[in-house]
Amino acid sequence: MTATTPKIQIQPIESVAQMKALEKLQQDVWGWDDLDTTPLMNFIILKELGGSLIGAFDGETVVGFAFGFVGWDGGRAGFHSHMLAVHPSYREHGIGLRLKLAQRTAALEKGFAHITWTFDPLQSTNAHLNFHKLGVVSNKYKVNFYGDQSSSPLHRCIGTDRLWVDWFLESRRVVQRVQGKQSDEADLNDVERLVQVRDDGQPVSRPTADLDGKPGVIEIPERIGLLQRENPSAALAWREQTRAAFVDAFAAGYVVDDFLRIDRNEQRVGAYLLCVVSASSASLR
Repeated sequence: MTATTPKIQIQPIESVAQMKALEKLQQDVWGWDDLDTTPLMNFIILKELGGSLIGAFDGETVVGFAFGFVGWDGGRAGFHSHMLAVHPSYREHGIGLRLKLAQRTAALEKGFAHITWTFDPLQSTNAHLNFHKLGVVSNKYKVNFYGDQSSSPLHRCIGTDRLWVDWFLESRRVVQRVQGKQSDEADLNDVERLVQVRDDGQPVSRPTADLDGKPGVIEIPERIGLLQRENPSAALAWREQTRAAFVDAFAAGYVVDDFLRIDRNEQRVGAYLLCVVSASSASLR
């Protein structure tokens, strides 16, 4: 079996040994130290109390997992997806998508029609999976949600800002996306940019008020990790300008509706499409 053509089985993680393997897998994926790693005992008790722990298996080896648990959100019980991880050598095979779809099934079986989670809005690959393939929406931005730093290289110099996303599992929007019926690629040429990637890779921004209720776009670089390693000041500029844009847009009633990839001037950029929430936006739920 090779990582280039894996035959992956998606199934619940049941044994203590399988859960123990998740400690090392977290470190392989996020690069953090022992203190930042979720330990075995947390997986055991949260699963016992209604959580969901689903693995991607290559033979007997766990190469990815999705971990969610039941909590209390906004005065009612809710299902929150805390972790989605795929070992670096097994990426680009759709394993993350398969894990999320299995998590959706598990949540529906438990009686939940809504899942929440967070992710770093500067991570283009995750944004495309979440919005374009799964159909989540978002109108909440969390500044340094996990503190201003961690032991992970993913948080180097840019902190731990997160978008809080909502996945309405039985909405028409989500049902179409998970059936592979992604929305048509919108023409973003004439949509105003709140943040744009300049030809030199730096961000340039404008006020949300300039949109005047019309759709808008927040662009991000395709590879923020490369900037973190090679140009930390540029990576920090991207965090600061996109943070301001998201916070202002959400305060003005906007919601992130989709995420697209654009090829422009021999560089690829990511583009969040924002629209104003209204009665006509019921399909988002």
